[in-house]
Amino acid sequence: MQITEIYKSLQGESTYAGLPCVFVRLTGCNLRCSWCDTEYSFYGGKKMTPEQVFDAVERLSPRGGYVEITGGEPMLQERELVPLMQRLLDSEYKVLLETSGERPLERVPAAVVKIVDVKCPGSDEGDSFRMENLATLTANDEVKFVISDRHDYEFARDFTAQYALAGRVNALLFSPAFSKEASGARDASNCLLDPQQLAEWMLEDYVPARLGLQIHKLIWDPALKGV
Repeated sequence: MQITEIYKSLQGESTYAGLPCVFVRLTGCNLRCSWCDTEYSFYGGKKMTPEQVFDAVERLSPRGGYVEITGGEPMLQERELVPLMQRLLDSEYKVLLETSGERPLERVPAAVVKIVDVKCPGSDEGDSFRMENLATLTANDEVKFVISDRHDYEFARDFTAQYALAGRVNALLFSPAFSKEASGARDASNCLLDPQQLAEWMLEDYVPARLGLQIHKLIWDPALKGV
C-alpha cells in the first residue's frame, strides 16, 4: 500500500466530529477538485504492507477506537484496503471510510461507515459520482457535499431530494468549502462560502441536512498537516 501519513487527532468532520481518531491517509487520487486541501497526498508517500499499517494504528490506539481511512482516494487501493478494513473491524476498531464515491463501493465491509463526498459543480469534478453506489448506502453511512456557492448549494439540495437520501443514510452533511491556500487565521474567513449564508439557505429550504464545519481547521492552523 502507498501511505502518505498515519496520525492521531480529533475527527474534524461528519457526525463523529470532536472524537479522537487515527487517520490513515492513502496516497493517490484520480480527481482534481478545485478546492482540494490535500494535494500533497497525490504523489509520493511510503510503501507499507497492510500488516505495517495495522501495527501503526495499534501503536497510536491500542485499545480500539475510531480509525478513518482517507486520501487522496483510498478506494484506488481497494485490493489491499478491503482486507485491512475487515481486520480493523475484527480487532474492535470503528472504521470510517472517506471517499468521493467515484470508485465502486460494493466490496466495502458492511460495518464500515462510508462518508461519501459527492462532488458539487464548483469542485470541477461534478460528474464524477458513481450513481451505482447509491445502492450501497446504508443507515450507518453519511453523504457529504462541499459547497462553494449558491449553484453548489442548489445541486446538493436537489440531489438529496431527488434520491431521498435523508431516509437512506445516517446523516447528510453540507459543508462550506475552505480555501486551499488558507493559513494563519483559525476562523470562518478562510471559507469560500460564509457558513452563515449557507445556514440561512438551509433554513429557508428546510433542508434535512447538518451544517458541517471542519473543526480541525478552527482548532489548528488550517495549513497544518497531521491534525
